[in-house]
Amino acid sequence: MKKYIVALLFAGLFLPKAQTTDSAKTDAKLKISAYAEVFYTYDFNEPSGRNRQNFLYSYNRHNEVNLNLGFIKANYENERMRANLALMAGTYAQDNLAAEQDALKYVNEANIGIKISKTKNLWIDAGIMPSHIGWESAIGKDNVNLTRSLAAENSPYFETGAKVSYTSDNGKWFLSGLVLNGWQRIAKAEENKSLSFGHQITFKPNDKITLNSSSFIGNDKPQDDKRMRYFHDLYGNFQLTDHFSTTLGFDVGAEQKEKGSESYNLWYSPNVLMKYQFDNQWSLAGRVEYFSDKNGVIIATETPNGFQTFGYSLNVDYQILKNVVFRTEARGFTSKDAIFVKNDNLRQGNFFITTSLAAWF
Repeated sequence: MKKYIVALLFAGLFLPKAQTTDSAKTDAKLKISAYAEVFYTYDFNEPSGRNRQNFLYSYNRHNEVNLNLGFIKANYENERMRANLALMAGTYAQDNLAAEQDALKYVNEANIGIKISKTKNLWIDAGIMPSHIGWESAIGKDNVNLTRSLAAENSPYFETGAKVSYTSDNGKWFLSGLVLNGWQRIAKAEENKSLSFGHQITFKPNDKITLNSSSFIGNDKPQDDKRMRYFHDLYGNFQLTDHFSTTLGFDVGAEQKEKGSESYNLWYSPNVLMKYQFDNQWSLAGRVEYFSDKNGVIIATETPNGFQTFGYSLNVDYQILKNVVFRTEARGFTSKDAIFVKNDNLRQGNFFITTSLAAWF
């Protein structure tokens, strides 16, 4: 990992030399930032292996202290160009990028953007980017809850491709169209000859409301088993009072049952997130969620009713410093079928407690 950090810093020293105009030199900014979040989870089903569940990709270790996500990031920006390069480590990287080539498993971001209009905020960006889908990101401190929702864990955290984006002059509208390598992919799946597509529309009528619509259309399987997947993510963030906020989200997807089929397997996930900020240091947040995937498109169980699971969580956060937060969360799942293992037996429920300490600069 040392050689990647050295390479990142070395690249940062030379990035400013890429400017071509005097105004760009004046306005150029290079920022180096870092983030780390360590965690501990105790799963009361006491799984025999280190990994707790095959449908969780963050904080997914039992009874051990570990790093969920740590990264160092260089961000460069001037009036006409922007670039990001971030290298990472942690269990998040191990679990989410398991299918990628070894050299790419440490890459959190690597993208370049060019402004293509002199008068409007119109950009083309290309490379490895955070996903345009969902109300949660991989960076724990930026989320209402300590752990990620089932919807977030089972939709893309990152994507690779190119996008055209536009932000209105008043900042209320953001629109983008994307061409992608697939469903949470850096390199395309083996023998997949298809490109995928997506859109994002975000509307902020004021500083208390954000409404978002995002989509994915494409095939993520080899060409001889090509199945079109259609997915839509819809959410709204609402700051109801100075202390209380809520997020309402709904994901729905459909995928062809087989190549050329006119029949589709469906899955969906509604979510309600709530947060109460007591003061500058203490906050309380909760989430209720449901994930239905009867046919195992995203989460396969090989049980009669598939994955139909209700989830709930409650977390307490303490802001130790401006850039350090300690969080504790209790979370549980209840499924229609017995899909959770305890003492070599299958159960319908699972309960666990997670704590984390995150710092950034």
